[in-house]
Amino acid sequence: MARPRPLTLATFNINGIVKRLPNLVEWLEREQPDIVCLQELKATDKQFPVRALEALGYGAAWVGEASWNGVAILAKGPAPIVTRRALPGQETDGHARYLEAAVHGVLVGCLYLPNGNPATGPKFRYKLAWFESLIAHAQALHATGHPVVLAGDYNVVPTNDDIYDPKSWLRNALLQPAARACYQRLLAQGWLDALRAKHPGERIYTFWDYFREHWTRNAGLRLDHLLLAPPLAPALVDAGVHTWVRGQPGASDHAPAWITLRC
Repeated sequence: MARPRPLTLATFNINGIVKRLPNLVEWLEREQPDIVCLQELKATDKQFPVRALEALGYGAAWVGEASWNGVAILAKGPAPIVTRRALPGQETDGHARYLEAAVHGVLVGCLYLPNGNPATGPKFRYKLAWFESLIAHAQALHATGHPVVLAGDYNVVPTNDDIYDPKSWLRNALLQPAARACYQRLLAQGWLDALRAKHPGERIYTFWDYFREHWTRNAGLRLDHLLLAPPLAPALVDAGVHTWVRGQPGASDHAPAWITLRC
């Protein structure tokens, strides 16, 4: 009896789903991921292009927000079964940054962690507070023993090996020691950083900003992470980044990061 093909799960900061719907459709048609986490929709619930995605065979769940933020989970076939639309305690926050759903036998948390810049003011304090809420919820999810993936734009460069050159970014919230410490505390719970696990010594990036020819120079950062709970770690087959997406006309400044799981 043939083995079922591995399950593919990807995370992609689309940076405006209405504006970049053609880019999203091209990627979905070419790569055919089974599960997709999207961030930075920059669209209200009514603006979300559910019909276009259904035409491609994807069910969807989403939390929209006008102009900023917004997260979604797509799945081949039926729509994901939503279990949470915000982190515990943040139901009235007003920022659409977290969505959790059961899909294809996996519990998926899609997150868009606050950027936090400038790193000396209230936005950075909000970033750290949000991170604390995530750490607490992740611990609760970890304790269930269920197969869980926490995927999204964490807005954290974990180490200096995850950025082309840290010198010009040292004051940026993405590299601040307090934010990096939060990420390491998350990993210390027992989560596996899938991209780093499959590429332990490689410079691998998921974000190239629009300035100073960062894309053409491959001057990137790794901001988008897929963390696996212990039950899923042995199922990890491969991980990578669809970098070709970043080079398309009208592209997001992020590229999709992906994993395959033998489930």
